Amino acid sequence: MNKQSQRDGVLFVVSAPSGAGKTSLCRELIDNVQDLSQSISFATREIRAGEQDGVDYHFIDEPAFRDMISDHKLAEWAEVHGNLYGTSITTLKQAALDGVDLLLDIDCQGAAQLRKNYHQGVFIFILPPDMQVLEQRLRDRGTNSAADIQRRLKNAHGEIKQAAWYDYLVVNDTFAAARDKLTAIISAERCKAQRNKFLLNQFHSQEF
Repeated sequence: MNKQSQRDGVLFVVSAPSGAGKTSLCRELIDNVQDLSQSISFATREIRAGEQDGVDYHFIDEPAFRDMISDHKLAEWAEVHGNLYGTSITTLKQAALDGVDLLLDIDCQGAAQLRKNYHQGVFIFILPPDMQVLEQRLRDRGTNSAADIQRRLKNAHGEIKQAAWYDYLVVNDTFAAARDKLTAIISAERCKAQRNKFLLNQFHSQEF
């Protein structure tokens, strides 16, 4: 436990269908919300232009990833669009002990696994305004084939069906409004009494 904050770190888990704007929103939070760190996942996909190993993901090959699964080193893992992604158990445990608040950007499969094992986590789902907007955003990227877009839209229907079990739903209609809602969620969760009981100790110890 962090000696300054006197509370365990909070794990914020954010999921969304492809094209909903999750990655951009998470980057905005990391850049602008104080004392919030990005949890860096492991991934088997090819590194993209502008990405850095150890910053965006820990890029490893599939055999190495499978070894981590076998050795029970992952808190969650999933296959997404043909690639493997996962989160290290050590990363989550150390952050909690150090009082570090982590933002974890993962898909619904991984989030569901974490929900079972990390009940103290805060789970947030980013929704598009509607499916037509989601499709247009995917097309506007200019990096996905027509077949890939249809596959992602099909996956989106299944992912949105799972959104009901998340703690919060945030519609990314306008970027600024969605960002402000996410910031408010983080602030509120940090102020929960159950996370900050240590603040009352100074009053209990005082005599009147």
